[in-house]
Amino acid sequence: MARAIWSGTISFGLLNVPVRLYSAVARRNIALREIRESDSARIKHRRVAEGTDEEVPYENIIKAYELSPGQYVPLDKEEMAALAPEKTRAIDVQDFVDIEEIDPMYFDSPYYLGPADGAEKAYSLLAAAMEHSGKAAIARFVFRNKEHLSAIRASSGVLTLTTMRFHDEVVPPGDLDDALPDKKPKVAKREQQMAEQLIDSLSTEFDPSAYRDEYREQLLALIERKAEGKEIVAPEAEAPKATKAPDLMAALEESIAAVKEKGSAPAKGKASKPKAAKKSKAKAKRSSGSKTKAKASK
Repeated sequence: MARAIWSGTISFGLLNVPVRLYSAVARRNIALREIRESDSARIKHRRVAEGTDEEVPYENIIKAYELSPGQYVPLDKEEMAALAPEKTRAIDVQDFVDIEEIDPMYFDSPYYLGPADGAEKAYSLLAAAMEHSGKAAIARFVFRNKEHLSAIRASSGVLTLTTMRFHDEVVPPGDLDDALPDKKPKVAKREQQMAEQLIDSLSTEFDPSAYRDEYREQLLALIERKAEGKEIVAPEAEAPKATKAPDLMAALEESIAAVKEKGSAPAKGKASKPKAAKKSKAKAKRSSGSKTKAKASK
């Protein structure tokens, strides 16, 4: 059974809905240890004062802000605690906005919201109203000693909460300096149409199960092979070459042709389905035609 990591109340207007917060992500990272190569001794990291080998006890370490190299403004634990946000159990809704208006760059970590005991009806009411309206609630709440901006959304009767980045945390494109061209190169209409055709030919419905963490799978396979004593040969990775401007049209045409060729080839285990569908349609046509003839003869 899922374990709640926080509990509180969604508050807006005079409506208060008690909820529980659940993690919506299961991290699949592979934990790797640091060891000495010669004898596999575990490596431990120590806190030492710079320029010395003197280890500093944790209780003697404080936070500080560096004004300039070597010049710090120290902040002790009491001063930091005085600035900590007030620990409340409220998810305070500020506004309701159209979901499409939120740039995905603002989203951070996803969570599920479930109803607290006795709040099932109020929870279902809020979820149904939000889902029907297509709105997301922008809210603030304190979680793990930090105030978070968040977006609450509803889908299939379930509320989700995603923590968000604040506006000044998202880098605007104008701050990228030389990373983006000052002047946009002129794009020919034919080139754009071909690019749109390629995008259209590769478009499909989003299926998250179709995408796997291939690096993690390869790393696990590598670990298994090494554990079995098998020899590992690292393949040479070659970076793809950038398509040059004069070759854009040729590359687009070849890409579209390749996609069409791939689409025309029958997929294993799926070839029989379209045929069966065509047969059933033809059969239905024939049966409806015979019925029409029978009626006419009467």
